[in-house]
Amino acid sequence: MTMLDAPWLYGPARAVCAMLEDAGYQAWFVGGSVRNALIDAPVSDLDLSTDARPETVMTLAKAVGLKGIPTGIDHGTVTIVSKGEPIEVTTFRRDVATDGRRAVVTFADTMEDDARRRDFTMNALYCDIRGQVADPLGGLPDLHARQIRFIEDPVTRIKEDYLRILRFFRFYAWYGDTDAGIDADGLAACAMYADGIDGLSAERVTSEMLRLLSAPNPAPAVAAMGQSGVLMHVLPGSARDVVAVLVHLEQILGLDPDPIRRLVALGGERDFLRLSNAQQKAVDVRLADMSLTELAYRHGASAATDRYLIEQAGMTQPVNAARLDDFAAAAGQVFPLKAADLMPALKGAALGKALKQAEEKWIASGFTLTKSDLL
Repeated sequence: MTMLDAPWLYGPARAVCAMLEDAGYQAWFVGGSVRNALIDAPVSDLDLSTDARPETVMTLAKAVGLKGIPTGIDHGTVTIVSKGEPIEVTTFRRDVATDGRRAVVTFADTMEDDARRRDFTMNALYCDIRGQVADPLGGLPDLHARQIRFIEDPVTRIKEDYLRILRFFRFYAWYGDTDAGIDADGLAACAMYADGIDGLSAERVTSEMLRLLSAPNPAPAVAAMGQSGVLMHVLPGSARDVVAVLVHLEQILGLDPDPIRRLVALGGERDFLRLSNAQQKAVDVRLADMSLTELAYRHGASAATDRYLIEQAGMTQPVNAARLDDFAAAAGQVFPLKAADLMPALKGAALGKALKQAEEKWIASGFTLTKSDLL
C-alpha cells in the first residue's frame, strides 16, 4: 500500500472530504495534486472526485455550512469553498461519445470507470484524506519510471481529444525521463493522428505550447514533436533544433525559462496560435527592426538579452556575458534633449522630426553625445 503525506491533506479540503465521507460517499484527491506530491513537485490545484452526484454535494455543503457554487454542475463539477479556498468536486464520470474535441459524459459509480476516461496513467492516481493512494490502472510504476503512457490504447485516447497529442509532449517535457526516451507507442499514435490538431481551437493549442515551452528543458519534447510531424501543425517552418542550443545558453547565464523567448527562437509561422495582446507585444518587441543597443534602451535589458540569445542560438554561437552589462547600461540611459530645448524655433511635426533625428544620432554615438552636441 502506497501512502502519501502532503500539507494539503491537512488543509481546507479536509472538511470537504469529511463532509462526503460522513455522509457515506467516497472522497478522493485525483490527478495533478497526487501525481506531483508523489514526486515532490509543486502542487497548485486540488481536485476531488466522488461517487456523490453534484446536487448531493451541494446539499451536503449547505448542511455543514460550506458554500457551494454550481460552476459546472451540468458536467458533474461543483466548487466548495472551505476556509476561503475553492475546492472543485467532480462526480465520477465516463465518456458516452467523443468527437476529438469534446466529450459527452455520464455519471459513473466506480473509480475505475472514472480513471479510464483520463489521458495518462500517471494522471489516474487517487488519494484519500488519510493519504492512502489508489492506483486502479497501474500508473504508479510509470510515474516512478517517469514514463508518459496513455491509458490503455493510445489511439483511442487521442481520438477522444486530439489535444492529448500536445499534452503527451508537454508531460514528456515536464515529467518524462529523457534518457529513457519517449514512449514509442504513444509517439506513433501522435504521428498517425497529428492532423487532428488542425481541428482544435487556437486558444487550446497556444496554451499547451506555452506550457510545454515553460518546462526547464523542453528541447527533447520539441525534437520529438518535429520528428513525428506534430510540430508542423503548430508552427510550420519552425527550427526545432534551436531550442536545445537556447536552453544551453540560458543555463550558462542562469536565466529562468521563458516561453516567449523560446517561441520566438523556434520561428516559423504563428498563424495557428492565439497569443494574448501582452504576449504578442513581447514577441513583436523581440523581433523589432533595431539594434540590440536601441532595443535595450527602448524596451529594457531583458528584451535585448532575449534577442541576443535567440540570435546566438540560431547561429550556434556562444554568448558573451559582458554584452548583458552593455544592455543594462543602455536601458538606463536618459535622452538629454527635451522638446523645450528646440522651442520656439521648431513646432509641431518639425519639432517631432528633429527630436527623433537627434535621438537616433545620440543612440548611434553610443549615448556619448551631450545636450550641447545635439543642439
